[in-house]
Amino acid sequence: MTRTLKDSGREKTADRLLKSSANKFYDPDVDIDWDAPLVEGKRFIPEERSSLYGTEIWDRLTPEQRIELGRHEVASVATTGLWFEILLMQMLLKEVYEQDPTTSHAQFALTEIADECRHSTMFARMSARIGCPTYGPVPWLRRLAKLMPTISYGPARYGAILVAEEVLDRLQREQMNDEGIQPLVRMVNRIHVLEEARHVTFAREEVTRGMAKLSRGERVYQQFIIALISYFVTRAFINPHVYKAVGIRPRDGVEAALNNPNWRGTIAWAGEKIMPFLDESGLVGAPGMYFWRKSFLLPAAR
Repeated sequence: MTRTLKDSGREKTADRLLKSSANKFYDPDVDIDWDAPLVEGKRFIPEERSSLYGTEIWDRLTPEQRIELGRHEVASVATTGLWFEILLMQMLLKEVYEQDPTTSHAQFALTEIADECRHSTMFARMSARIGCPTYGPVPWLRRLAKLMPTISYGPARYGAILVAEEVLDRLQREQMNDEGIQPLVRMVNRIHVLEEARHVTFAREEVTRGMAKLSRGERVYQQFIIALISYFVTRAFINPHVYKAVGIRPRDGVEAALNNPNWRGTIAWAGEKIMPFLDESGLVGAPGMYFWRKSFLLPAAR
């Protein structure tokens, strides 16, 4: 039996987002010129956002190698984003399965799934267009993540969605406004940023409503699960094999990146918008602090 939603505030938000979706959406197959040549000499990410920027390894790279590393890093982030969006779609479908499909809330969840389908295709096409492998997460994490739609629910589920979307959003907002970045990458980022804004509003309200209903025991579980998922999300952005593109052993690249204050700072900077919200909502708590610190989203001294 489907569950009828009676929360009028929830329905009003979903109705507004449905109207916004109808008025402004993109079709990457039409709105992106996939045949346009890449621009010689333009970067794929800002240099200072590379995982190795500021390290001794970075200093040894030529300007051409730095651009090449950026090419593979942006492909890694895109295909990791694709992987997470597939997980997100599974989680949203589980939500809709239990809901009354005639409600605006359920219909916006379906609309978001449609958006994420287009985004996943767009990320895949971009990775192929710039000539990179399909990186995504490492195999063991891909297998482990199959548990995510099962072990996560409620506020932690939507909170984890927000971590992935808002961390990526901040990186993409910077890139889409940088004229030194490849036009194709800028357009992909612009489309994703504009459409994800609706998804962020939807998820933030679900976190706020969900946290108000939790028992103390459930709150502890939610705090642990979101921290654990967030740790894996930030660690998955850069696949170790991207370093092979510029002749770096993957283990050396990973070690340098994880110990790189600039890369840690980039992750913390990208999480500056979402972490205060999660903290105020009650999702950042003692059960998950180890993983929050290891994710670089919170300082080690916290």
